Amino acid sequence: MLEQKEGDIVETEEHYKSRWRSIRILYLTMFLSSVGFSIVIMSIWPYLQKIDQTADASFLGWVIASFSLGQMVASPMFGLWSNYRPRKEPLIVSIFISVAANCLYAYVHLPASHNKYYMLVARGLVGFGAGNVAVVRSYIAGATSLQERTSSMANTSACQALGFILGPVFQTCFALIGEKGVTWDVIKLQINMYTAPVLLGAFLGVFNIILILAILREHRVDDSGRQCKNINFEEASTDEVQVPQGNIDQVAVVATNILFFVVLFIFALFETIITPLTMDMYGWTQEQAVLYDGIILAALGVEAVVILLGVKLLSKK
Repeated sequence: MLEQKEGDIVETEEHYKSRWRSIRILYLTMFLSSVGFSIVIMSIWPYLQKIDQTADASFLGWVIASFSLGQMVASPMFGLWSNYRPRKEPLIVSIFISVAANCLYAYVHLPASHNKYYMLVARGLVGFGAGNVAVVRSYIAGATSLQERTSSMANTSACQALGFILGPVFQTCFALIGEKGVTWDVIKLQINMYTAPVLLGAFLGVFNIILILAILREHRVDDSGRQCKNINFEEASTDEVQVPQGNIDQVAVVATNILFFVVLFIFALFETIITPLTMDMYGWTQEQAVLYDGIILAALGVEAVVILLGVKLLSKK
């Protein structure tokens, strides 16, 4: 047995390993969700101008906002779903939607007209798939003891920030392919600096689905680390205990949500205007804007990870 307290079994070693394997899979899911958001953020504006000459900077705002709107709509839906069904279901469905949306994004150049609206739909669906972030956070919060929770949530946020870092880095690497790239005539697929990132995102999404199917298990523990009954738990156990729910601090929840909103509001404003702004101010070409803005955003992501790791260390004190 892993832990014992006053003669009662707290957690077996097998359960402990399974629980942390599942949590680490969801770290990866959070990371890939962030990558899906940031991997094309620097190239949306030049790609939008390339596929549809009628698109302006105002429409760029709608394209970028569609991700957040899709996520806002999907988050409560997936959260409600996960309350009554195994969390694998909303996670797999949401990731599949993201994979399909990334494939749609890679083909937005094909229609004869209204290409900008296809891009709008594609980014909105990617955001809808990213609504699984709520499921990921709730799972990790419920699958960790009080002692583990702060560190685990900090790791989750660090994975999210790391996704924001590596997304622009991937985009910067793909900028070397150039605007023309290569074309796979059989399926009419253009692989260039605009589409290669989303194709990578689709591949990683399929890989993530396989890992969730193979490894993720339903777990819930109380503040002491004892396994608890859960509506989502696959197999009932006689060792499980039902822990009464305490009162929720509504003020703290609202304040935290407002703070989270402000942080994301500032980030969304910055990543929306940075590409067209730098192209106008410095006369950068489309390829230069994708490359240099990707480096800038990656540097900001590194700073965010350092801060989150600092929070994790300070929380232990």
